[in-house]
Amino acid sequence: MLSSSSTAVKNLPLKRRLCFLLKLLCFVSSVLIFCEFLIYYVVIFQCRWPNVKGGAHMAEKETSVLKAIILADTHLLGEIKGHWLDKLRREWQMERSFQTALWLLQPDIVFILGDVFDEGKWSSPQAWADDVRRFQKMFRHSIFTELVAIAGNHDIGFHYEMTPYKVNRFEKVFNFTSGKLITRKGINFVLVNSVAMEGDGCAVCRTSEAKLVALSHKLNCSQQKPNHSNKRCSDVEKLPASEPILLQHYPLYRKSDAECTGEDSAPPEEKNIPFKEKYDVLSQEASQKLLWWFQPRLILSGHTHSACEVLHAGKIPEISVPSFSWRNRNNPSFIMGSITPTDFSLQKCFLPFESRVFTIYCAAGALLVILVLAHVQLLTPPFYFAQRLISKHKAV
Repeated sequence: MLSSSSTAVKNLPLKRRLCFLLKLLCFVSSVLIFCEFLIYYVVIFQCRWPNVKGGAHMAEKETSVLKAIILADTHLLGEIKGHWLDKLRREWQMERSFQTALWLLQPDIVFILGDVFDEGKWSSPQAWADDVRRFQKMFRHSIFTELVAIAGNHDIGFHYEMTPYKVNRFEKVFNFTSGKLITRKGINFVLVNSVAMEGDGCAVCRTSEAKLVALSHKLNCSQQKPNHSNKRCSDVEKLPASEPILLQHYPLYRKSDAECTGEDSAPPEEKNIPFKEKYDVLSQEASQKLLWWFQPRLILSGHTHSACEVLHAGKIPEISVPSFSWRNRNNPSFIMGSITPTDFSLQKCFLPFESRVFTIYCAAGALLVILVLAHVQLLTPPFYFAQRLISKHKAV
């Protein structure tokens, strides 16, 4: 015996049923296209490059403004901990966000502040090659945009896991070296392997610190006045005199995130948890070394997955950039920086909130169910329901 719903559906004319199915298909397709493609354009389109503070030579300054996007902790899932569906979802979200940002914002350079991969610290050569291939597809870019990645603890391992082999394979893919200087439009960026700032004299640590010290000497000599007599700087290659910007994975030492504010800072229950030196943040000693060596005008770091702004020595700002992955946050973001040799201005650009995307899907699903039930006449339209109540009332 057929149920009432089956009978109702079969009694509908074929043409009407096909038309209804086509409408449903269009509705579902529209929701999918919006939530998985268009929403990234709608959200990122609202982001604007910040203006560098004006001055007497603003017109001249505009020509030397470097537009930089800074993101952190993409954590591309590996073969061990990454479920295929989770991989597919997170990588699609990051790929669409990154490609949309490139298309809409047209940055000159992109910095990724470490933990590019989630399992680089233990991945086999084959797994590493697969992770690199997926990264290059997701974060593909034109020749007009440069991409620079910094090593993080998930890329090469924590200090006790770090080996020359892991460091070398990361350097080979990303052309990264701790103590490397990147100068663009007269702006100096110093790349730091913060995992190697352990201070215990390990081989990788010694090499890394030696390069940083040598670079520090060059930068300090370059910032001295031409008539300043210093024999130590006489044979040193002169670099642009711009004060450097440090790029690293670990933040400099701070006790916790207790002073961090903003909607993408750490959750309240995590803010007062003390940070562990050489694990959550750099040690006090390593932090002081970097500040003393470079006297940077800005420090950009990742690792904590949450946003924070702190001042070191009362004058040097550090920005901790939140994770770019929805696996780590409901509200990922990246930093947009307008930078000149003497100034900078930063602006945060939020990506679509995953909870809002989920809400859209739930609302669309509920509406879809209502439409189907109404179409097969199992759900009485409100108008007819009210009419029936009025008729019964009159009859009484």
